[in-house]
Amino acid sequence: MSWGTELWDQFDNLEKHTQWGIEVLEKYIKFVKERAEIEINYAKQLRNLSKKYQTKKNSKEEEESKYTSCKAFQNTMNEMNDYAGQHEVISENMTSMIMAELTRFVQELKQERKSHFHEGRKAQQHIETCWKQLESSKRRFERDCKEADRAQQYFERMDADINVTKADVEKARQQAQIRHQMADDSKGDYSSVLQKFNHEQQEHYHTHIPTIFQKLQDLEERRITRLGDSLKTYAEIDRQVIPIIGKCLDGITKAAESINSKQDSQTVVESFKSGFEPPGDIDFEDFTQSMKRTVSDTSLTNNRADVKSDPKTPGKSRGKLWPFIKKNKLMSLLTSPHQPPPPPPASASPSAVPNGPQSPKQQKEPLSHRLNDFMTSKPKIHCFRSLKRGLSLKLGATPEDFSNLPPEQRRKKLQQKVDELNKDLQKEIDQRDALTKMKDVYMKNPQMGDPASVAQKLIEIGSNIEKLRVEVQKFEGWLAEVEGRLPARNDNSRRQSALYETQNTAPVNNCAQDRESPDGSYTEDQSQETEVKVTPTEFDDDFDDEEPLSTIGSCKALYPFDGENEGTISVAEGEILNVIEEDKGDGWTRIRRNEEEEGYVPTSYIEVYLDKTAKDS
Repeated sequence: MSWGTELWDQFDNLEKHTQWGIEVLEKYIKFVKERAEIEINYAKQLRNLSKKYQTKKNSKEEEESKYTSCKAFQNTMNEMNDYAGQHEVISENMTSMIMAELTRFVQELKQERKSHFHEGRKAQQHIETCWKQLESSKRRFERDCKEADRAQQYFERMDADINVTKADVEKARQQAQIRHQMADDSKGDYSSVLQKFNHEQQEHYHTHIPTIFQKLQDLEERRITRLGDSLKTYAEIDRQVIPIIGKCLDGITKAAESINSKQDSQTVVESFKSGFEPPGDIDFEDFTQSMKRTVSDTSLTNNRADVKSDPKTPGKSRGKLWPFIKKNKLMSLLTSPHQPPPPPPASASPSAVPNGPQSPKQQKEPLSHRLNDFMTSKPKIHCFRSLKRGLSLKLGATPEDFSNLPPEQRRKKLQQKVDELNKDLQKEIDQRDALTKMKDVYMKNPQMGDPASVAQKLIEIGSNIEKLRVEVQKFEGWLAEVEGRLPARNDNSRRQSALYETQNTAPVNNCAQDRESPDGSYTEDQSQETEVKVTPTEFDDDFDDEEPLSTIGSCKALYPFDGENEGTISVAEGEILNVIEEDKGDGWTRIRRNEEEEGYVPTSYIEVYLDKTAKDS
């Protein structure tokens, strides 16, 4: 059916309908625009979420990424990032393929519709003008006919009246003839205008209006077809990203399947394994020997040596002895400072102080000594090196040889450093070889370049290679040292206690030989210092009923001490305090200010006055 033949008289309704159709298209464009905004906002939120939980560089999370579960989670975040990218694609395609195209199409429709209706209104105005002309000609013809009829009747009355002169009759006759002539002219004009109007009306309703309405029908059909195509495009845009979204979901599934609990457990072992052997059995201490000893300066040492050398004394598990150690002694072991005491601020030597640590170290009682060894597990270096390292660790600096790590972790770090240096060294060598070939080419073909232009670069690369080789040798030496000190992986029979016994029996002096700090750490040349912190509160519940250590003397502070390290206490110059534990040869003395404040201070910073009775007891 054609709008031109079926709706020839519905010009106004067609105008309203076509306007409604354009509004429907604009409504769909607005819908697609809002959908695109939702997609882009959703993609943005997904990306922000993925970025929020991505592993941060140079952070603790980067260390955690070596676990398969963490890797799977990070892979999931990467897939979610790609997933968000597909929603961005949806938004971009809807904006470019639907919104932009339909907006341009609507503008074209509006212009075309405006043109068609302008032609229609023009045709209507023309037919209305023709109709007005026809009506005007018709009225004029009607008027002339009436006037001719009246003139004819007047003439007949004048001609029948005998009292009227001949001249009046002749005048009336002439007037009637004029009116009849005017009526005939009006009739002809009316007939001509009528024929013209009928022709124009025929053209209007059978040619012009059908043509215009047909154009409007085509416009409306194109609008409807375009809307259907846009709906298909809308679906295709979503359908195109479904395979990629499926791959993202497959990637998440694959990441989940890659999680290996056994491998993560092994990674934990590799990350935290110290390389130390478990401690050996604790020797039995026969305190009955003290009943037979005589009062002498060496009786205590002799009896302890006899106990240690007795092969028949049964061994006990060290771990089972922990709960039976008095709380104050255990706390003194766990809360003591983790580095050697600092030197006095004055220029005077420690030997000038009455109680300075210049005498050989006294032997600790074996049980507390061995427990302290186990809780801290620190090798030996000289006291000056320990002091330097303690200050560097306090300032947050990491030693170049990673000596602050346990042996196994230090070995891994050194191996990693060696691998990195070898990679850098290989890069420099490859660059040197390439420049050398370039220099040879320049020497053979001077027109290609100046050989001297690469000479300086070769010198710099050679210097870098030598520096890297020195670094590699240095770290390989440290690595060989660590690998030589590590115990055999399957040598379970080797006992750590023997090593501790050897270290504990060696004679030492102040800063000239090996020293032991209050926390049980040891220092030794070409070795490392490992710090194992144990929170004292782990044992608080078992020892709440223990009484504090008794006072064994008093002391006077010779120098001010800040007491910034854990287990230490700050003192002011000239302050008088109570002594509760004397120097064990490590350079630290434990003091108490009141019932609440106690801690360690360097022995060289104070002058100690011990109570002889308390000391003997």
